[in-house]
Amino acid sequence: MSAAAQLLVLSYVQAAELLGARRGEGPGATVSPDLGLTKVDVTLSPDEVTFPGGNRISWSDVEEIAATRNTCFAVGDNGLRPIQTFSPVTNRFCSLMPTSLAPTLLVAGFPMHRIKDTDPYHDTLSKIETLAPVVGRVLDTATGLGYTAIEAARTASHVVTIELDPAVLGIARLNPWSQRLFGDHRITQVAGDSSRVVKALRNGAFSRIIHDPPTFSLAGDLYSGEFYRQLFRLLTRGGRMFHYIGDPESSLGRRVTRGAFRRLHDAGFARVRAVPQAFGVVATRS
Repeated sequence: MSAAAQLLVLSYVQAAELLGARRGEGPGATVSPDLGLTKVDVTLSPDEVTFPGGNRISWSDVEEIAATRNTCFAVGDNGLRPIQTFSPVTNRFCSLMPTSLAPTLLVAGFPMHRIKDTDPYHDTLSKIETLAPVVGRVLDTATGLGYTAIEAARTASHVVTIELDPAVLGIARLNPWSQRLFGDHRITQVAGDSSRVVKALRNGAFSRIIHDPPTFSLAGDLYSGEFYRQLFRLLTRGGRMFHYIGDPESSLGRRVTRGAFRRLHDAGFARVRAVPQAFGVVATRS
């Protein structure tokens, strides 16, 4: 059993359910041990909650989790610890932030998925659907929590996913929603800076590219004309790329989208169209 599988991973959502159960009658309750993926029956006592397999958490720890809205917690033999870290690679603070469904990655205060009027899981599906059918070899330029790579691998023959920051992958290893990233043989992880890694990949290697970089202020080089030319080179003829940009209704989103359209055309993409429902654009190599 993996280290992540041996841990309970809880957020304020599950903690609130446990506290509600404590106020009710009866010795038991049903709660998720993995941020909503599954449900188990737990036993309540005056001092603690006992999960199947013998894992225990004190009520004081449950109360601490319930009071924390922006971080998930791992509960193991060494007690309670927030799933967060400071990255020496990017000099940014990263944490696993709970939502109503799958958690998101918070980097320097920026959530790496849309969470307004949606959730990270459905946000990922909206990006994948822009490239349907997702077939052949797929390049994912920014692994993050791995949601994009995991969903693409359901139908693609193979997915190559690139991540710059080991700290981010460390958080992903503790995230129940990310576990297929580390166990699916159709996913190959590459460590490094996407702007450098892509230069070593062969021409026409991919039929689909999912380019979902951090916000422009955090990763401007991944919006550059040079990077777009590399992605154009990597696509097969007729291949398509989804590029997440941001809210097309915001002033920043409009500016970044206009610049991306121009640079994508300059890079060789014959057709670039907006997909506002996914906050991005789809570019096709004709």
